[in-house]
Amino acid sequence: MSAWRPQVPGVTEVFHAHFTEHAYPMHVHDVWTLLIVDSGAVRYDLNRHACGTLHETVSLLPPHVPHNGSPATSEGFRKRVLYVDSSILDPTLIGAAADTPDLSDPLLRTRVGQLHGVLAQRGEELEAESRLAFIGERLRTHLRAREVLVPGQGVAEQLRELLDARVREGLTLQEAAELVHAHPAHLVRAFTARFGLAPHQYLTSRRVDHARSLLLDGLPPAEAATAAGFYDQAHLGRHFKRVVGVPPGRFRCPTWADGPH
Repeated sequence: MSAWRPQVPGVTEVFHAHFTEHAYPMHVHDVWTLLIVDSGAVRYDLNRHACGTLHETVSLLPPHVPHNGSPATSEGFRKRVLYVDSSILDPTLIGAAADTPDLSDPLLRTRVGQLHGVLAQRGEELEAESRLAFIGERLRTHLRAREVLVPGQGVAEQLRELLDARVREGLTLQEAAELVHAHPAHLVRAFTARFGLAPHQYLTSRRVDHARSLLLDGLPPAEAATAAGFYDQAHLGRHFKRVVGVPPGRFRCPTWADGPH
């Protein structure tokens, strides 16, 4: 497993991993997830629909939309992931990506693989930026071809906005219910039905994602835990291992030069 943050604008993390048994629970990211699989296959649920990534496809998972993931074959899977921010893909494209996240585009698949190769070489940031620009352009073309109107916002979406705004400090269910003018039980039921996980699971997932970013910034696990909203390092460790597949202390590469291995 390798994880690092390159000096390339728009890329928040590069993540390479080989899992044979680990199954990701439902979780979210606050950035876009661009996934390719080099061996095996991944099955996952996104937006309450079953999806899958094979060697020939590219999967684009939008921010703030819960998803899980597990090996689709007994050999597990080897994957390479880019996490990119809104400077590469606008949030208005989230709905289109959630509807059809798996792209059968051989040229795009080749370009993403080539970008990973460049990102592993220190000093090639300009080439990486150039390749990323072409990838972003092609992804936007795919997504704009399927844009649809987003329906009006309901209590589930309102609660998600509240949770996104208070990742570290959190909020009580009663406070949330008062803010969106809904009964607490109805609020939990609506959120779970809409996003496929309970509000507390969503918040924990956002905190894990924030801790992940802090670890890549060089923060020790204990400091990253409290900065992300966890009670302590042990609290972070329990949830981080369950979501990411490795403990916080093993997540970050010591230096850029260690890169993927």
